[in-house]
Amino acid sequence: MPKLAKYLGSVAVILAMGGAVHAEEVKADTVVATVNGTQITLGHMASVRESLPPQYQQLPDDVLFEGILEQLIQQTALAEIGQDMMTHRDEIALEVDRRAYLANSVLERTAGGAVTDDALKAAYEAKYANAEPTREYNAAHIIVETEEDAARIKKEIEDGLDFGEAAKQYSTDGAAPNGGDLGWFGLEAMVKPFSDALAEMKDGEVKGPVQTEFGWHVVKLMETRLAEAPTMEEVRAELEGDLRQAAVEKRVTETVEKAKVEKMTEGVDPALLKDAAILGE
Repeated sequence: MPKLAKYLGSVAVILAMGGAVHAEEVKADTVVATVNGTQITLGHMASVRESLPPQYQQLPDDVLFEGILEQLIQQTALAEIGQDMMTHRDEIALEVDRRAYLANSVLERTAGGAVTDDALKAAYEAKYANAEPTREYNAAHIIVETEEDAARIKKEIEDGLDFGEAAKQYSTDGAAPNGGDLGWFGLEAMVKPFSDALAEMKDGEVKGPVQTEFGWHVVKLMETRLAEAPTMEEVRAELEGDLRQAAVEKRVTETVEKAKVEKMTEGVDPALLKDAAILGE
């Protein structure tokens, strides 16, 4: 929100035309200011607040109120000038923004309505109720730039150098200070060459060099275990995301399928989109 920070040190004084607004009378259409007769309402301000980044929304109420009100006063005054300067380019941009807003509002409602207790329970049972226990791996690695370096480090470990000390000394990634420890994970969490190597290893084994897109690895498998299915609470956020995504995709697909869509793109050069002149002045 441009220039909002300039006003964040101000103390708000909430006024309405004709006197103070009593809390029990306040609603979205309550007018808090006018600019050349154009009304700014509490609803306008609340809408702006909803669109702010979290760091702004956490500001004290009085500070945020004054900043938003001042911003809307500026916008309203400038919009009055802009209305008289409206071009076809502006009309196109506003229409695109309007369609995007309305489409997003439909999808937000669709996503929100998809998450119910029954839907969560069904999604959990479908994904985890009959799932076999999965194997998890506790491993460490050392990553370097060349195959020669990885081979040399593996030889040093075989000759008695502690793996963790070798990781601290040689490894180039963020796990190095912890001796290369990667913690517990499933094979699907790792890139394929790395996971393929682990799948063939025994507890305590060191293997390398193993090449991935990130470099050359020396890998140590500490131990493995069978992990039971997670609880509903452990995967609630994941399941909610899945439900929302599925509902949104279904809504988009069904809506477009039902719509009468006619494309008239024959003979239209796609490169025209790069021509700013197509929008006019």
